[in-house]
Amino acid sequence: MCYSFYEEVLRRERECDFGWEVKMAACMKLGSKADVFLLDGQTWLCSTGLPSDVIIEVGDMSFRLHKFPLLSRSGMLEKLLAETYPEDGKTTIQLNDIPGGAKIFLLVAKFCYGIRTELNALNVVRLRCAAEYLQMTEEYGEGNLIFQTEHFLDDVFASWYDSLRALESCEKVLAQAERLQVVSRCIDSLAAKACADPSLLNWPVSGEIAEIDTSVPVLWNGIPTVPKPRPVGDDWWYEDISLLNLPFYKRYIRAVELRGMWPQTLAGSLMFYAKKYLPVMGRQSATQNGHPSASSSTDCSPSDVQQRNLLEEIVKLLPQQKGVTPTKFLLRLLRTSMILDASMSCRENLEKWVGAQLDQAALEDLLIPNMGYSAETLYDIDCVQRILDNFMMLDKDVNDYASAAIRDEAHLLGGSHSLTPMTSVANLVDGYLAEVAPDVNLKLPKFQSLAAVIPDYARPLNDGIYRAIDVYLKAHPWLTESEREQICRLLNCQKLSLEASTHAAQNERLPLRVIVQVLFFEQLRLRTSIAGWFYISDNVDHSFNPTANLPLARNEHSGQLGAICDQIVVVDDMKERVFELEKECLNMKQELDKIVKNKTSWNLFLKKLGQRLTSRQTDQKPSKTLLPKSNQKASKIFMPKATAVAAVAAAATIAKTPPQIKLNGKLNQSN
Repeated sequence: MCYSFYEEVLRRERECDFGWEVKMAACMKLGSKADVFLLDGQTWLCSTGLPSDVIIEVGDMSFRLHKFPLLSRSGMLEKLLAETYPEDGKTTIQLNDIPGGAKIFLLVAKFCYGIRTELNALNVVRLRCAAEYLQMTEEYGEGNLIFQTEHFLDDVFASWYDSLRALESCEKVLAQAERLQVVSRCIDSLAAKACADPSLLNWPVSGEIAEIDTSVPVLWNGIPTVPKPRPVGDDWWYEDISLLNLPFYKRYIRAVELRGMWPQTLAGSLMFYAKKYLPVMGRQSATQNGHPSASSSTDCSPSDVQQRNLLEEIVKLLPQQKGVTPTKFLLRLLRTSMILDASMSCRENLEKWVGAQLDQAALEDLLIPNMGYSAETLYDIDCVQRILDNFMMLDKDVNDYASAAIRDEAHLLGGSHSLTPMTSVANLVDGYLAEVAPDVNLKLPKFQSLAAVIPDYARPLNDGIYRAIDVYLKAHPWLTESEREQICRLLNCQKLSLEASTHAAQNERLPLRVIVQVLFFEQLRLRTSIAGWFYISDNVDHSFNPTANLPLARNEHSGQLGAICDQIVVVDDMKERVFELEKECLNMKQELDKIVKNKTSWNLFLKKLGQRLTSRQTDQKPSKTLLPKSNQKASKIFMPKATAVAAVAAAATIAKTPPQIKLNGKLNQSN
C-alpha cells in the first residue's frame, strides 16, 4: 500500500510547525575534531593532507576516504577491503544497500574520523541501523557506534516527542528497524506515556492546554523562559499520534489497548484519525451542515483505495463494547463505507454495531441515501431494515419477556428499564417511516415490513405510525381499497390520542372501516369516563352524612341545596340520554345487518340514516347529541364523515366536562 498522502501531510506539518525542533530535547555530541569533509559536486573529499586510498560509492554520491579509520571501526569494511584488489592504488567499494543512504554514511564516516557529530531523535534510528549493517561493534573499538546509538536511544525513549520523531524516522529504514526491534521499543515508549498520568511526569504534551499568561516571562538564573503549559484531558495525545502512518498507528492502538486504556479514549483517537484522513466523511459533514468542509478542499486528498483500506482498518480497531463509540460516528462510517464500496464484512460489522445501540441514534443520521444508480428508493430502506433486525435479535430475550409480562402501555410508561430502548427505537422507526413515506417508489410491502418489526407493546401511542401511514397514503393515491386496509392494519386505533382520533375521523384517505373503529373506541372511552363519574357519585351518596357534615342552619344553605338539586337533575338527564343513545345504536345495528348484504341498498340506508340523525338533532339540544355506545360489535357501524366529526367533538367536550356529583334524597329530608 502506498502512503504518499500521509507522507505529504507529515511534510507540510513539518514545514508549518517549527516548534518540533525546540521540543526535541535529547541531543548527544560525538567526536571532538573539526570538520574536514568538503563537497565537490557529487563527491565528498576528506582534506586531512593525506591522499585517499579508498573510494566508497553510495548511490550517486562517492566518498574519497582512507582505509585505516574505516578498518578500525567497521568489521564489514574490513572484510570488503581485504577481498577487493586496488586499481591504480585505490580500492572502490559500493555500499548501495546501507540504511539511510549517503546522508547517514557521511555521519558514519565523520564518526570514524573522530569529527564532531550530533545525534538526535531524527537520525539516531538510521545511524543505529547503519552501524549494525557495517558491524561497528565493540570488537572494533571501545565506544563504537552501536554502543553510542543504543545508549542515546534510552534518552530518546524518555521523551514523548523524541520517541514520536524516532518512530517517524523508522519509516525510511523499516526492515532494519524491525529486526533491531527499534519500532516496537518506540511504540511501547509512547504507549506507556499515553497510559500514564501526564501531570505526574515532566514531558511536554500537546492538545488542549490550560491558558497561561506568556506576556510575563519567568526568570531562571537571569534567563527569560516561558512556562510550560499544563495538559488537560485524556485526549492530549490524539493530535500527535495522528501524525503516524496507518501501520504504526495500528500498532500503537493495540499497544495502549493491551495496557488497559479506557475504550472511550481509544474510540476518541480513532474518530480523530478517521476525520483527519477520510475526506469523504468530511464532505458528508459539510453537506449536512450546509457549508463546504476544509478537508474537502485539500489538494492532496488520498485515493478511494487508500481511504477504503483506512476505513476498513479503523472498523477493525474500534472497541467492541456497546455504547463506547457514538452511534452518530458509526452511521457516518457506514455511509462512507457505502460511498467507498468497502468490503461486505466491514459494512455488516457496522450494521451490527449500529443495531446494538440503535436507541441512541438520531433520525437525521439514519437517513442514508441509496448510492447505486439502479436504486429504486431515495433512501436505503434495506440497510435500515437490517439494522433494525439486528436490534431486535439482540433484544429478543428482553422482548419476549416484556411481551409476555406486560400487555398495556401503563406498565410501559411506568419506567421499565428493559423497555425504554425499545420505545425509543419505536419512535425512531415511526419518524423514519414518515420521512421516507413521500417517496413514490417506496413499495407497500417494504413499508409494511419495516413498520411491522416493532411490536405493539412498544408503541404507547400510535400517533407516530398513524402520521407515517397518512403521509404514505397521501403520496400514493393510486392504492386500492384493499391495500389501504392492509396498511391500516399496522394501526391500533385504541392507542390514538384525542388529536389523532379527531384527525382520523376527518381523514378521507383512510378506509371507512378504520374511521368507524376510531369512532367506536372514542365512544368507549367516553362511556368509561361517564361510568367513572357515576361511580364517584354513588360513593358520595353512601358516605354523605348531613347531620355531621352540615351542622349549619337550614336557612343559611338554601342556596347551596338548590344548586345541588340542579346538578342532580343534570346527571339524571345525562343517564337517560345515554340509555336512549344505546337503544338507538342497537336499532341501527339491527337495521344495518339486514341491508348490508345487498350492495344496491347502501344509498337508501344512507338517506334513511341522515334523516334520522337530522330529526334527532332538531328535536334535541346540541349538548344532548352524544355518539351511540354499544358493545364491541358496534365497530362495524357505518356513518357519514360529517356525523363522525360531530361525534368526536362531542366526545371531547364531554370528556373535558367535570363530573357532576349526584346526591340522594337525604338533602330533602334535612329540609
